[in-house]
Amino acid sequence: MTPPTSRSPVKVLIADDSAFMRIALSRMVQSDDSLCVVGTAQTGPETLTQIDRLQPDVVTLDINMPGLSGLEILKRVMHDSPRPVIVISSMAQEGAEATLEALELGAFDCLAKRLSCSSLDIVKVQDELVGKIKAAARSCRDARRRSRPTIRPPSPAVSSVSLSAPSVVAMGTSTGGPKALQEVLPYLPADLPVGILIVQHMPIGFTGPFAQRLNNLCHVHVHEAEDGMVLTRGHVYLAPAGQHLTVRRRTPAEVVLQVSSNPNNVVHIPSVDVMLLSVAEVFRSNAMGIIMTGMGGDGALGMQAIFREGGLTVGQDEATCAVYGMPRTCAEMGVLKRVVPLSDIPQQILAALGYRKPC
Repeated sequence: MTPPTSRSPVKVLIADDSAFMRIALSRMVQSDDSLCVVGTAQTGPETLTQIDRLQPDVVTLDINMPGLSGLEILKRVMHDSPRPVIVISSMAQEGAEATLEALELGAFDCLAKRLSCSSLDIVKVQDELVGKIKAAARSCRDARRRSRPTIRPPSPAVSSVSLSAPSVVAMGTSTGGPKALQEVLPYLPADLPVGILIVQHMPIGFTGPFAQRLNNLCHVHVHEAEDGMVLTRGHVYLAPAGQHLTVRRRTPAEVVLQVSSNPNNVVHIPSVDVMLLSVAEVFRSNAMGIIMTGMGGDGALGMQAIFREGGLTVGQDEATCAVYGMPRTCAEMGVLKRVVPLSDIPQQILAALGYRKPC
């Protein structure tokens, strides 16, 4: 596939078995002059034919397609003619699990179906869809520029500073995050001496199954965070979609999780910034913040707060990000003490903790 140029419209194929959804999604895509719907498909076999004939830059794909499932379509696309695919899924339990499998197979991102004939959350869904398509197309263009030096903040001023061992690790990620987290968390040991907090931007209904999937892959225990849980070493807490995750110190030795819909005037709920700002306030220089792949700038203010408190801040590098947006913002602000490839993040965590494998 030839990546779209910066001047040509991004060619999009809409694949969905519902005529209503095909029309609704097409109108949303066409609302942006930089995007162009080149075709639609109603069945699985038709989707593969249209991809081969039209060579779209980005495909939106319904999980439940007649004739050939969305997962089978995705497998064939990734094998025969790889390109960014954004999965459109129902928010039911089975839809969430299928979507997580799609992300493992190589889907670029997912979007939950929140449209019906009686209720159209047009503005929010349209903005999200357009943003994801643009990010997907941009990832193709960025792939051609991987050889450029990654933006790295100046580090001499911090390299000589002896950092204290973190008492918590807080991670923020978005587009490309589910796959990235599955390449980081399984490398952490069951006796990890701290707890880990994670905000991953996902649709409502997806974080529970995702936490369970991670738990099955990891030595550490992974949970969807609940209000009042005690932050415990060797445990990972994933913010539930639609609610913020913060922490508060209940006693000198005990920190508990808070799950709430407030503040509600932010773009992302859960918000990486809200979580990291809370971590910086409670743990100060004993916090470790990690910002990973994702579009936009959520997390920059929180990483800045941890940086200012003297905590350790780590960013994923451009070459290994699905979308170099959130880490780029932090790098350009100069609040990252280290910039590393995705594969180095587990070792960064263990080294910061001074972890030594028991004999």
